[in-house]
Amino acid sequence: MSEIPTEHRLDGTAEFLSKGYEFLPERFRKAGSDMVRTRLMMQEVTCVQGEDAARMFYEPDRFTRKGALPPTTLMALQDLGSVQRMSGPAHRSRKRMFLSLMSPQRVQALGEEFDRQWRARLATWAERGRARLYVEAGEILTRAVCAWAGSPLDEPEAGRRAREFRAMIEGAGSAGPRNWRGLALRARTEHWARRLVRKVREGELAPEPDTALYAVAHHLDVDGERLSIPVAAVEYLNVTRPTVAVDRFIAFCGLALHEHPQWRERLAGDDDSLLEAFVQEVRRFYPFFPAVGGRARQAFEWRGVRFEKGDWVLLDLYGTLHDPRSWTDPERFDPERFQRGEANAFNFIPQGAGEVAKTHRCPGEWITIELMKRAVRQLVSGMTYDVPPQDLSVDLGRMPALPASRFLMTGIRPA
Repeated sequence: MSEIPTEHRLDGTAEFLSKGYEFLPERFRKAGSDMVRTRLMMQEVTCVQGEDAARMFYEPDRFTRKGALPPTTLMALQDLGSVQRMSGPAHRSRKRMFLSLMSPQRVQALGEEFDRQWRARLATWAERGRARLYVEAGEILTRAVCAWAGSPLDEPEAGRRAREFRAMIEGAGSAGPRNWRGLALRARTEHWARRLVRKVREGELAPEPDTALYAVAHHLDVDGERLSIPVAAVEYLNVTRPTVAVDRFIAFCGLALHEHPQWRERLAGDDDSLLEAFVQEVRRFYPFFPAVGGRARQAFEWRGVRFEKGDWVLLDLYGTLHDPRSWTDPERFDPERFQRGEANAFNFIPQGAGEVAKTHRCPGEWITIELMKRAVRQLVSGMTYDVPPQDLSVDLGRMPALPASRFLMTGIRPA
């Protein structure tokens, strides 16, 4: 059997939280290998990186997410009973519910609602004279996704929900006060979602049949039973919250347009394939999820290494997206790499790898891409603005990462 390079340390959790996205790539560089054993949360974990590792990790039904996430991250993002915690037929059945919401027509409908909300906010930005793209995008996305999902929000509630969603996402990659705040606000948001599901089941609310609220309220699981109200609420948040998390990608779109201004002119036309290549490169180049974990469901061998049932494996997503074995000059921002065919389902993994219907790859990727494309169109053709001096650095030690200034725009005018 092959030997895996092993770090002899008591625990690396504090260093992981300190170094963030750079922690795993540093392990591989020091070991001279794309597979290394270390210790996190006082447990042994095998860390892997690269396209081959992604193929291994996303083999259908090979891993379960149960016990593979830190409890604080799980509670901030997924909670108990969610689709990401399931495996096998139960996971595929629940996944079909989510995929039913992602038809081209429904994705377009969400995009159109996003555009409406953006245009409605644009006049306010122009009047104020300034806006922080990350903050404003989060509020627009909250209004848009809740309206699309069957629970439109009034003005005070929209701001409250946006803050709650943001706190969950901010808290998921940290320990301490940020995480505690995310957990506290998640409890409030879950109460809201449970109330919505209960009202649908009692006939007080009648969302359209193609909405997420209708789907989670009426879905029958693989055992033929309806979801409990708490689980239905969790799954409703698993539609709405990740959509709001696209605010980070939108902030990075603004940063990319600023740092690579030649692309603003190139994207002003109607070339949708070029626009899609641009947003895909934003998703590859800038940090989003650092890694994903799994527990082996059964013993298996890979590259001469035996993994036992229950072994913990961590796949480096950020490092795989910057792996020179898969990407030409990976530290260069180059949207045209997506037109040259460098990407495939196992090296381009900002939201997971493999086939969406069969693996734990995020079913909302189509929504992410559509919303990013529409945001770029608005930034390029729907408005003019200035980018004043500010701190646009991206701290890779902070998870999840953002431009430090949240991307401030001034002199805003509708085009």
